[in-house]
Amino acid sequence: MLNLVPFVSVDRMMKLVHRIGVERMLTDLATAIETDFLRWGQFDKTPRIASHSDVGVIELMPTSDGQTYGFKYVNGHPSNMKRGLQTVTAFGLLADVETGYPVLLSEMTILTALRTAATSAMAAKWLAPRGATTMALIGNGAQAEFQALAFKAVCGLTEVRLYDIDPTATAKCAKNLAGTGLTVTPCRTAEDAILGAQIITTVTADKTNATILSDNMLGAGVHINGVGGDCPGKTELHRDILTRSSIFVEYPPQTRIEGEIQQLPPDHPVTELWEVIAGRATGRTDPAQVTLFDSVGFAIEDFSALNYIRSKLAETGLYEDLDMIADPDDPRDLFGMLLRAA
Repeated sequence: MLNLVPFVSVDRMMKLVHRIGVERMLTDLATAIETDFLRWGQFDKTPRIASHSDVGVIELMPTSDGQTYGFKYVNGHPSNMKRGLQTVTAFGLLADVETGYPVLLSEMTILTALRTAATSAMAAKWLAPRGATTMALIGNGAQAEFQALAFKAVCGLTEVRLYDIDPTATAKCAKNLAGTGLTVTPCRTAEDAILGAQIITTVTADKTNATILSDNMLGAGVHINGVGGDCPGKTELHRDILTRSSIFVEYPPQTRIEGEIQQLPPDHPVTELWEVIAGRATGRTDPAQVTLFDSVGFAIEDFSALNYIRSKLAETGLYEDLDMIADPDDPRDLFGMLLRAA
């Protein structure tokens, strides 16, 4: 009997997204991630395993809830754009803990964009000012449209103000968001973009200690969704913003290495987002409070996304079976299986 593994290719993933609907899928993913955050203690947790080079990083992101194991392979190479390549690509796998056999292999370049945006919107649901309607989106590359639509679907935002150092990226983003029901306003500067915005999302790609936002740009009461600072030496926010913000993170041992808080002493207080969701910690407590979700991406979010995809395979049929696990009639006779294939 063949041990076939369901595989979701890029083509099947795109068809799956269209079958479900982008906004519905973003909402579903936010719910799935939030549900898994509520059972945070059941998961193995480790910072991602990263191999850094001068031009980028290659990472493995593993976790397990004791029944299912999952990991994601992901890269981050900002200079890839100059070669006409994606900055980030990824694939992921789920396996049955009892047998160790894989139960799903999937593309995750598209899925990572979806789960990153869903996580951002989920966090804002708990941390952003009540009644927020407008978001400034700083950095209009591959992740931007997903972020905008996630905040519309999950948080009810109605306007997004765009800025990128490359005007063609802003034009691309504005074009792609046309007809989505969002009011889209291209801006010439980051300062213009944050005018009137209750939520500010930074999602830039340069692998540098950059200052996308400085402290004097921010008024009271905003929520910042810092997405682009996600590896050592890569930040987007001035340190002064951090010191006056209430900071929320996914997994502190990882975020202190990779996130905006790498700029702060290792004992600077932060709150784990799962604790807010579970009612063990408070989120926004004051209308004037500046909240920051220092998002670097964590393996549990990928685990949630992969399990969500797995749950949709039977009803959609949008997968193919891969013959990737050897299955000799006698488990002890792998060589005999090879001989018989001659």
